[in-house]
Amino acid sequence: MQNTRLYATQTSKPMTDFLRDLSKAGEQRGFLIHNEDKMEMGHTFGRHGIEVAEDFDLHMIQICNPNKAAASLSANPERAALMPKFITTFSKNGMLQIRMMTYGQELIQELIGDPDFAQSVQASYRAIIDTIEEAKSNGTNES
Repeated sequence: MQNTRLYATQTSKPMTDFLRDLSKAGEQRGFLIHNEDKMEMGHTFGRHGIEVAEDFDLHMIQICNPNKAAASLSANPERAALMPKFITTFSKNGMLQIRMMTYGQELIQELIGDPDFAQSVQASYRAIIDTIEEAKSNGTNES
C-alpha cells in the first residue's frame, strides 16, 4: 500500500561499531536494542543445529521504545502484531547493508482500525530512521 517501503542504506562501518553507535543514538531517543544476545542469525541458526556459511553475517536487530510500547499496548493489545521493529544488516560488496520495512499509515489503519496508532507508528519509523542515519555516519564522513 501507499508509503509501505523498504528503507535501505549502507555504511562502511563494521557491524560492532554500527551497533554501538545505533545503541547510543537510540538511547537519546528512548529506544533500546531488545535482542542483543540473539540478533546474530548465524549463531541463532547454529543453536538449532543448522549450519550456515562461515561468512554468514545477517543480523536482525529488534529496536524498541519500551515506554511508548507499554503505553500503546496497554491502550490496545491489537497493536502488538505491528509493534516489533526490526533492522536487518548484512555485508555486501565490502559495505554494511542496513534495511528496515516500514508500513504505510493507511495500511496500518486498515489492519488495526486505529488511526492514532497508525499515525504514531509513522513517527516511530521516522525516529528509527533518524537513529540509523546518525549511527551510520557518527564519526565518519558518510551522509
